[in-house]
Amino acid sequence: MANTPKKSAIVQSAVAQSAAAPAPVAAPAIPAAAASAKLLTAPQPSAGEYQGVLRDSVEKGLAQGRAVYVKAKVAADESAAAIEASYAATRAAVAAINAKALDTLRANVEANFDFLKSSFGAASVADYVELQSEFARKRIDAASAQAKEFGELAQRFALEASAPIKAQVAKALNLSH
Repeated sequence: MANTPKKSAIVQSAVAQSAAAPAPVAAPAIPAAAASAKLLTAPQPSAGEYQGVLRDSVEKGLAQGRAVYVKAKVAADESAAAIEASYAATRAAVAAINAKALDTLRANVEANFDFLKSSFGAASVADYVELQSEFARKRIDAASAQAKEFGELAQRFALEASAPIKAQVAKALNLSH
C-alpha cells in the first residue's frame, strides 16, 4: 500500500501534462470502418452458401466462355469460307487470263505470219514499206485493244476475288459495333 500514493502521483502528473498539451485531432470517421464493423458483427454465411455462390459464378463463367467460343468458331468458319471463295475466284481468274493470253498470242503469231506471207508477194520496196506501215498500225491498234481487254479482265477478276473477303470484313466490323 505504500506504493499507492506514488502511482496516483504519476497518474496525476500524466493527467496534468495531457491537460497542458493540445488535444489530439480526432481522425475523420471512415465509412469503410463502419462497413467493416457491420461485416464483422453480421452473421457469416455457411460453407454451403459459399459453394452455391461459387458454383453459380463458375457456371455463369463457363456459359459465357462457351458463347464466346461459339462466336469465335462461327467467325473463323465464315472467314475460312470467304478465303476459299476468294481463292476459287482467283484460280478461275488466272485460268481465264491465261486462256486470253494464249488467244492473244495465237492472234499475234497469225498476224505476223500473214505479214510475212504478204511481204514475200511485194513487187517493190514501196509496196513492202506500205505493207510494213499497215502491219505496224494494225499491230499497235491490236496491242492497245489487247491491253485494254487484259486491264478490264484483271479489274473484274480482282473485284470478284476480293468480294468474299470484303463482305466478311464488313460483316465482322458491323458485328463488333
